[in-house]
Amino acid sequence: MEEQPDARLIPTKANIESSLKWLVKDCRSGDSLVFYYSGHGLRQPDFEDDEIDGFDETICPVDFLKEGMIVDNDIYKTIVQPLTEGVRLHAIVDACHSGTILDLEHYYDNNEQQWKDNKPPSGARKQTSGGKAYCISACEDDQVAADTTAFSSKTMNGALTYILIEVVKADPDVTYGNLLKRIEERIEKANERGCVGGSRILSRIFGPNITQFNVSSILLS
Repeated sequence: MEEQPDARLIPTKANIESSLKWLVKDCRSGDSLVFYYSGHGLRQPDFEDDEIDGFDETICPVDFLKEGMIVDNDIYKTIVQPLTEGVRLHAIVDACHSGTILDLEHYYDNNEQQWKDNKPPSGARKQTSGGKAYCISACEDDQVAADTTAFSSKTMNGALTYILIEVVKADPDVTYGNLLKRIEERIEKANERGCVGGSRILSRIFGPNITQFNVSSILLS
């Protein structure tokens, strides 16, 4: 007789939303929080005039066809806005259309070496309550992040997840800057072997208090 899985661990919309609330509940100065999501991501029309490109980014629970997707606006309100002084949130999102999944306000375009604005057209502010948020996302809002066997011949892996684990295991004290550099190097090496298509890497730093590192254009064959 097979053991039934704990219903609380099934990634339904209700369970994911409950876990997001749990993550930031009672957080205090000195806390370092981690949100990791690897799964499906989609886009939908923006009805609140808070997206520059006119689309909201979403993550897809297992029951999203019935219960709906979890929208970036709600993720921001749940785990970014409540961050108080001295609290840090580290988010890793390995999903399609995940570029601005945390709805952060500013980013630094490393290719153009300048700060860029990601504030809502409506003029609404999307800030923390004094804490800091960092996010590494697998691709731009209008791109997909596919699974690949480029890094392991035995299993399909998300490129971002696989490389990030390798780098952090080898150097637990790695900085975000060096982490992005090493991710880019690994993608380029895979591209040389013909394993990766469209491997232009764009590193984005959202700040000053809201920081997002965006590893973009990883389109894997």
